[in-house]
Amino acid sequence: MAEDEHDYKVGPGRPPLRTRFRKGQSGNPGGRSKKNLPALLADALNEPVFVTIDGERCKITKREAIAHQLVNKSTSADLRATKILFDMMKDAEQKARVASPPPEPRRLDEADKEVAQQFVERIRRQILAEMAAQKTEAAGGEEMKESPNDA
Repeated sequence: MAEDEHDYKVGPGRPPLRTRFRKGQSGNPGGRSKKNLPALLADALNEPVFVTIDGERCKITKREAIAHQLVNKSTSADLRATKILFDMMKDAEQKARVASPPPEPRRLDEADKEVAQQFVERIRRQILAEMAAQKTEAAGGEEMKESPNDA
């Protein structure tokens, strides 16, 4: 065996003998990853099925077939199907409201623009007055410091 290792050429498609999988040992000991329930359910609901609608044979998904059956049963006065359908519609509407973007703000007309401009001017005057008051306080504080030294 030692002589075989020396004669063996390592290269593309010929890995070193010591790194090969041992006989009886799997290359993937953990096995294939399992799908979770939502993924399995989505896969099952997206499978195609042939149905007859209004005398015509067509291919739709199982999800669509369930929706057709639920609506048809609720129209034939099946109260349980009607309750399920209403609950589903309520959930769908609620999700649509949450997912929809907020409405665009309306354009300002002339009166609104004038009010906004007056507001900006009032804030600007208030800020300037506060800055002036801070400067006079700072100047008054310096005079107080100098006046005891002068006396």
